[in-house]
Amino acid sequence: MYVILVYDCGEKRVGKMLRLCRKYLNWIQNSVFEGELSEVQLKELTLHAKKIMKEEEDSMIIFSSRQNSWMQKQLIGKERGSVDQFL
Repeated sequence: MYVILVYDCGEKRVGKMLRLCRKYLNWIQNSVFEGELSEVQLKELTLHAKKIMKEEEDSMIIFSSRQNSWMQKQLIGKERGSVDQFL
């Protein structure tokens, strides 16, 4: 499935969340990631993220779809991370 993940964490946890998300997804902008994941990978990612996060202070939003063909991506400005496989 195609996933866009956005998080907002306290300063002490940002680095850990960044490293975790980069294991599973492509980093495209500060605290924003995208990519293809299986359902199992998405569950693993959310379980690990919950261990890092303080749910009363931090947040994570996951947008997912079975197909990414309906999405159009427009980049204005500098691209943070190259995503070669994105159509």
